[in-house]
Amino acid sequence: MNAAERNDGGITAAERQYGIVTAAYWGFTLTDGALRMLVLLHFYKLGYSPFTLAFLFLLYEGAGVLANLIGGWLATRFGIARMLTVGVVTQIIGFGLLSALQPEWTATMSVAWVVLAQGVCGVAKDLTKTASKSAIKITQAQAKDQGNGQLFKWVAWFTGSKNAMKGFGFFLGGLLLETLGFQGSLWAMSGLLALVLIGVVTSLPPMMGKSKPSGSAKELFAKNAGINALAAARVALFGARDVWFVVGVPVFLYSVGWTFTMVGGFLATWTIGYGLVQALAPQLVRRSADGLSREVPAARWWSAVLTLIPLGIAAALWLQAPQLQWWVVGGLSLFGFAFAINSSVHSYLVLAYAGSEKAAEDVGFYYAANALGRFMGTLLSGLLYQWGGLLYALLGSALMLLLCWLTTLRLPLGLLENTTPSEKTGTP
Repeated sequence: MNAAERNDGGITAAERQYGIVTAAYWGFTLTDGALRMLVLLHFYKLGYSPFTLAFLFLLYEGAGVLANLIGGWLATRFGIARMLTVGVVTQIIGFGLLSALQPEWTATMSVAWVVLAQGVCGVAKDLTKTASKSAIKITQAQAKDQGNGQLFKWVAWFTGSKNAMKGFGFFLGGLLLETLGFQGSLWAMSGLLALVLIGVVTSLPPMMGKSKPSGSAKELFAKNAGINALAAARVALFGARDVWFVVGVPVFLYSVGWTFTMVGGFLATWTIGYGLVQALAPQLVRRSADGLSREVPAARWWSAVLTLIPLGIAAALWLQAPQLQWWVVGGLSLFGFAFAINSSVHSYLVLAYAGSEKAAEDVGFYYAANALGRFMGTLLSGLLYQWGGLLYALLGSALMLLLCWLTTLRLPLGLLENTTPSEKTGTP
């Protein structure tokens, strides 16, 4: 029986593998979201400055650049299931390092230790993300009877549900910090990941997605025009989000009287809503028969819309509009809606442009750009907020989004020369 044939339960092998990978990534993302909130709230409570808080996440984001590139190559060389396993084990190691932090250490030693442990967790996250996103392309390519729009639907649901789970993770992190403390929370999350690890090892074929990897650095980096343009747009898109979301929004809301619980709850609600909109993106973006002629203009249009939102919030701050906190909350809600559509379309397009043979490498290259954008945004979030508050962070976001829109103008609308139509659209 091939992957597209149905078993006695009416589920194809491809659908089963997709479900297993999605569930594993849900569990991983739940702990990843909780980790961010644990670190942010714990060290803010200890009196760390906005720039130092951003610095704690720098290696976490920066390590993802290399992890995605190498992870894509390794997933192609050794199989996606094996790289999922490596990613989960690495996250457990990172949690163990963080739990070893001692209160009597100096501030310098504590920061250095947390940055190192966060770097390990950053490697884990991006190894897991690259393997998981690549698995969608592999399983969809196997499912020959799923229809033209299946790739977009699977990508949108996977990405959207993952981000909703990350929102629950934000709430879980705050709850665990209050009930179990910093160290106890990390041990509890390690136990959850151990269960995820058992599921991956026992449920997925170890050779899933294995292919011949690129034989040189030139081959690994020389992607097609569509993926190159998307990667550049992704750097600007995620930098534009994190430049005001990582430090600016939570610190601003806390400074105007919100409690930690209120800040964490709002960020959790925002992320869950953002994930739900991502999952609905296939219903909000008109589809085309070739998978590109309508989807690419949608990426351009939503980038242009997104650019205007931080400018509007910045104007409210500049004019000292009454009830500024609600301008920020409302503006961030609009931003989340437009950003979710944008991100979902991008995530679909990278798999539409990618070939099935080395999908993991293509996805790894793309998400390395994603990690680079987060790294830049995280660094600038601390610097800009310290220099000029939320206003500077918003202006930085708008500038990055303008660059994102300009880059999407370079996205190809037609079939790529080095891929077949089935690889282009994910259809048989």
